[in-house]
Amino acid sequence: MLATTPTYRITWEKLPDDFVLPDDPVDNINQPTLAAALTESLQLAGKLPETALTTTNYGICATLNGKFVVKAPDWAYIPHITVKRSEVERSYTPRLQGEIPALVLEFLSETEGGEYSIKETYPPGKFFYHEQILQVPSYGIFDLEMGTLELYRLGENKRYKLESANEEGRFWLPEMQLFLGVWQGKRDNRDGYWLRWWDEDGNLLLWGTERLEQERQRAERLAAQLRAAGIEPEE
Repeated sequence: MLATTPTYRITWEKLPDDFVLPDDPVDNINQPTLAAALTESLQLAGKLPETALTTTNYGICATLNGKFVVKAPDWAYIPHITVKRSEVERSYTPRLQGEIPALVLEFLSETEGGEYSIKETYPPGKFFYHEQILQVPSYGIFDLEMGTLELYRLGENKRYKLESANEEGRFWLPEMQLFLGVWQGKRDNRDGYWLRWWDEDGNLLLWGTERLEQERQRAERLAAQLRAAGIEPEE
């Protein structure tokens, strides 16, 4: 499959097996935890189909003017792949192996401006790559220290536009039929800001620990009701 513009040519080709993928370390210890939390709540809520992929620091590829480009966003959601998972263990090429990612998230790093780079020349910047090459519908930049999320949506002019959050501070993602927003609290011994999902009715998609706590509280309420009725609940 081929697309052309006046300045560059994009093709969708499988990354060669001997291609050396970037092996950069994550910027800090919190990034894998943030990514894992996003995926977990989708899985538990049944919002992650078998043919969908969530990725963390994983190569998403295109070929620009005959040269392979690989970007590894901090987190991405790919709605549907059309090949076996064994074929995308090392990297993923949209259009060739499945759909364009519906959402790409970058957790703001200490390397100033990398997530905002609109550099067009090879190798292209992250912002330019996701906007103009992949044309990802939603591109988010999350500052985990400040607890701010910038969400850019691809407009009819094929350019990103900074979206405004709703009254609850959340962003609606039509491709996922979910809201994305910032939540403050504790998980995995980290007390701070997190990205969380809410459904269209405003219900928070829970993590596993939250579900267990919810079940514990429900059991305690039921036991209290039984005792009030003169029935001793079974252990």
